[in-house]
Amino acid sequence: MGDPKQRAGDLSTITVAVFMMLAANVLFSMTDTSTKWLLAGGYAALQLAFLRYAVQFAITSVDVARRGPQRLRLPAKVWAVLFLRASLLVGSTIVNFVALKFLSLTMTSAIMFSSPIFVCLLSGPLLGEQVGAKRWAFVGLGFVGVLVVIRPFGQDIEWAAVMMLLPAIGLALYSILTRKLAKDVDAATMQFALGLLGTLVLAPLAMTVWIAPSRPLDWVFMGAIGVCAWAGHELLIRAHKRAEASFLMPFSYSYLVFMALASVLVFHDVPDFATLLGAVLITASGILIWHHSRSAKA
Repeated sequence: MGDPKQRAGDLSTITVAVFMMLAANVLFSMTDTSTKWLLAGGYAALQLAFLRYAVQFAITSVDVARRGPQRLRLPAKVWAVLFLRASLLVGSTIVNFVALKFLSLTMTSAIMFSSPIFVCLLSGPLLGEQVGAKRWAFVGLGFVGVLVVIRPFGQDIEWAAVMMLLPAIGLALYSILTRKLAKDVDAATMQFALGLLGTLVLAPLAMTVWIAPSRPLDWVFMGAIGVCAWAGHELLIRAHKRAEASFLMPFSYSYLVFMALASVLVFHDVPDFATLLGAVLITASGILIWHHSRSAKA
């Protein structure tokens, strides 16, 4: 039966992990909500993307200096993969921030969450995993959901929605590389490499479109983009240290709920039936892929 105190401790640890996962998704939704608010105020996507990584880099630099820079002594091949991983997320962030100017928070988050479908597709050639008939069926369901959201067959096709497939694929590749690096590289080093690359690449681009904030509230939102992104990743990492990724995965879809709420409450943008239906199909696809993978390993 086991020790009741140990079981209670395990349950408490898992409960904390779930709340950390939910809090991380609240913070990620705050990042995108702040970005969309600033985009509506006339600021450029490149400026906001730069601030997102510059703030993260400043925070992680302090963390690395405090813990000791020796953790950065890694083989050149590992740094190459770290920067490739970082470039995928930086590119995805730029496209996502551009799309946020034209799309609702609900639509961008729904399309972004098609990334587990691409992870499933790419896990065969990149990780050597077998993709059986059931998983192909679940992938097909997810693609139907994407088509419902994007609606690519009408005359009024929204090309920003189609463009959002790029960050979804980029996030899938980012997740696969993270899985490969997790055994050899700690989370702080991954965050440092991400912030460093994003800051260096985006700084010169941001300067060409820079608009000095004229209101204190704008500075608050600009800071929130980076702080919330960093804090969200920290909570995500800490949650995965307390519970298995396979257990936490379904809770990641709470992000869609938080984004839909922000879309309605902040921007008064109520998602239409097609967007909601597509989001449900994409979510169902992701959870079915997760459940099938978990059952196969049991």
